[in-house]
Formats: sequence, structure tokens, C-alpha cells
Amino acid sequence: MSTPDFFRARLDGMIDLNHPLAVLGRRMPWVEIEKSLAPLFARKARMGRQREDADMFGPMAVVVAGGVSAAGRPRLPIRLMVALLYLKHAFNESDESLVERWAQDVLFQYFSGQEYYEHRLPCDPSQIGRFRRVLGEAGVEQLLKSTIETAVRLQAIKKTELQKLIVDSTVQEKSIAHPTDSRLLDVARDQLAELAKKLGMTPKQTFEREAKQLRRKAGGYAHARQFKRLRSVLRRQRTILGVLMRDVQRKMDTLAQEARKQLQLMLDKAQRIHAQTAAKGNSSGRGKLYALHAPEAECISKGKARKPYEFGVKVSLAITHAKGLIVGARSFPGNPYDGHTLAAQLEQTSTLLQDLDVLPRTAIVDLGYRGVDAEIAPVELIHRGKSKRLTGQQRRWLKRRQAIEPVIGHVKQDHGMQRCWLKGEQGDALHAVLCAAGFNLRWLLRAIARKGLKGFFAPLFFLLSMVVMLFGTFKAAGNHFGVRA
Repeated sequence: MSTPDFFRARLDGMIDLNHPLAVLGRRMPWVEIEKSLAPLFARKARMGRQREDADMFGPMAVVVAGGVSAAGRPRLPIRLMVALLYLKHAFNESDESLVERWAQDVLFQYFSGQEYYEHRLPCDPSQIGRFRRVLGEAGVEQLLKSTIETAVRLQAIKKTELQKLIVDSTVQEKSIAHPTDSRLLDVARDQLAELAKKLGMTPKQTFEREAKQLRRKAGGYAHARQFKRLRSVLRRQRTILGVLMRDVQRKMDTLAQEARKQLQLMLDKAQRIHAQTAAKGNSSGRGKLYALHAPEAECISKGKARKPYEFGVKVSLAITHAKGLIVGARSFPGNPYDGHTLAAQLEQTSTLLQDLDVLPRTAIVDLGYRGVDAEIAPVELIHRGKSKRLTGQQRRWLKRRQAIEPVIGHVKQDHGMQRCWLKGEQGDALHAVLCAAGFNLRWLLRAIARKGLKGFFAPLFFLLSMVVMLFGTFKAAGNHFGVRA
């Protein structure tokens, strides 16, 4: 194949252009995506600062360092970075493994808008995280919205199917260790001592050697179910953490203001861990700190026998009733009641579908969403608590409510929602929406593959139907004339 660049290989000559990923790369609304995201990456105008200057007419005030600066390296194409986010969550890759696979996979490069094969990495892995932060929650919702519009444009789903939804909630676990009291007390002591040393403070005693012995004893006593001895170890760990905290508080007045502010944040977290216990009205876990690096993690119980408690954030998913396409994904900090999340979830879904001129009309849910009919009006709420008032058609709709359970399982196992590595509540929100977008991308690939097979076997089905029709005609003619076929 001729190419304007003789020494480089064109991608369209190296791949099967009918591959679902190649077809999807040509069908995605890349121009609309770039237009909607471009304002987020525009260079901001700076006000500048005033400076006194003088010329031959006398002193004057001038503004320097103002306007739009052209300094810095040019940004990477928006389509490339958006495609990397899509591929990351569609194929459950990390940032590091994604850029390595992109450099090896010609289909990934074609999907990203490249014309020629590139043997080097598309970007540094850290740039994907920075791009994701700039997008924000509104930006990643635009990526999810584009997958829904693409599904409608490919006629993989009808607009009317977007009016009937199944909604359920799950837990997106945070990337933290299991929060035992012994481990939390020891980590708080260790990090407080390290930060004090880093800021130039010399604590009287850090209890490093004793803490190592106590940590080993706590693990052994918990394994042997010797809870009385375990409680004595916990009391000692709490005591030495309190001693270190008071020592640091006495000496922190000698530090600079910035250092005191940094140390005070760590002291506040250590104080929360030092004070929290499971007794005296705090058994519900409200207000507890489960990880120093992720204070937003919450303890959520969903009634599972194999995993009674999960530590993360509650996430709501909305899928279409017939085809299982995700049309809404949202995180809800604070572990609210499921019914209190439904109105916000339907609001997000309505926003994603507004350009298609479709609004949700029916929500099929479980019993955790009872009693919120007035909040979501005029959307109709269907659950088995209304079984005596449901029509026959609504009963048939309700039988498919469980279809959201395998979708939740696939989003967790195949698209990364099982464990969130992003920082803070904003990271939880971004990760939930991106995992849903990755699921929709794989959904689109399967839909394109089904349409391709249907087109491939269409002539065969036509010939087979003609043979059956002719055989039926000959048989009818034979019976008419008394000839046995």
C-alpha cells in the first residue's frame, strides 16, 4: 500500500478493518468528545502583576506576566488520552501496563486515532492520572454519555429501551488493608514518629522495638482467639500512642507554621484512632477512621455471608431493562439508605440521556428502595413489595430485576470497580463512572461482533430458506398429483 511516509507502516494495512475495536474506533463521536472537553484544557489567562517602571516622561505602572502564556510542552491529543482511559477500563489494565500494551497492540493504536505504527510509549503513565483529574466528574460522565449515544447510533439499542431501567447499589472497596485495631494503632504511632523526625523534631521515645513485639503478639492472640490477652495488648498500644502524641504536642511549638500545620493534621488522625473503640455507643462504626491515607473509607454491610463488611463507598448503577447497557453510575459518600440515592441516580441518568430526547419512566428495584415514590415522581417505581398491585406486564418486568447482579459482577471483576486506587472522594466518583464506561465499551464490541456475524451468515440463511421453500413447493405438488415426495 502506498504511503506518504515511505519508512513507516500504515495501521489500516496491518489490521482487519472489520475487527470490532477498529469498527468502534471509526464510529465513536470523537469530534463531539473533543469539543466538549477542549475548554477544560485551554490555557488560562493570568491577571499578571503591577510593577513600577520609568521612562523619559517619568515613573509609570506596568503589568507584567499577564495574558495567555505559550510556555510549556504542547499537550497530547485529547482523543489519544480519552482512548487510553476507555481502553484502560475496558480491558482492566493499570496505567503502566496500558501504555506498554498500547505500544505493542496495533488495534489499540488504531482506536486511538493513529495513522502509523508507533513502537514507543504514547505517554508517561503518570500523565493518565493528571488527565483524569483535570476531567473531573463532569468530564468522565461525558465519556459515559458518548458510549450510550454510540449504542443508539449503531442501532444496538432502541431509544424506547432507555425508558425502563433497573437500579441497584453495590460497594466499591477502597485500596486499604483490613482495619484491625492493633494495626491502626501501630500505623498511627509509626507515621506520627516518622513525620516528627522528618520535620526536625526528636521525640523522647518512639517505642519502635516494643511496638514490633506488640504487633506480633496481637496477631498470635487473635489467631488463637485469646481475646483477653489481645485486649491487654491493645491497651498497651493505645497507651504508647498517647504518650507519643503528648510528647509531640509539647514540642511542636518550636516548629515553623507550615510544619505545625502539617503535624497537626497527622495528630488529628492519630487522636481519632486513639479514641475510637467498639463499645459505649460506637459499635455502629459511625465516624471511625479505617485508614490514615484514605479517611473517606466507610464500613458498609450489604448482608453477604462470605463478606459481612466492606470498606469503601456505596455506588449506584442503572442499566437498561432489556439489553443491560449502563446508563448511570454514581458514588454516594456517607453510606446513605438505598432509597435516598434513587432520585440522584435518576437525575444523573436523565442528564446523560437528554441529548437523545429520552427520559426514564420506570425504575425496577429491590426492597431497599421502598417508600420513595414521591421523591422520584413521575418515574414509576416497581418492586416486589407492590406485588398485589402490579399488572401482569409489570410482574414480567420484575422477573428481570436480577439481571443487574451479573452486570455488577462484571463491572467489578472485569473493569476494575472491585478496588479503587484513586485518592479521596473525587477519586471514588471518577473511578465508578470510568468503570461503567469501560463496561459499555466492551458491550459495544460484543454488539458489533453480533452484527458482523449476522451480516456474514445472511446469504447462507437466504439460500437455506430458498431450499426449504422449494422443497415445500415440490412436496405440495407431489401430493396434489399423487406422487410421494
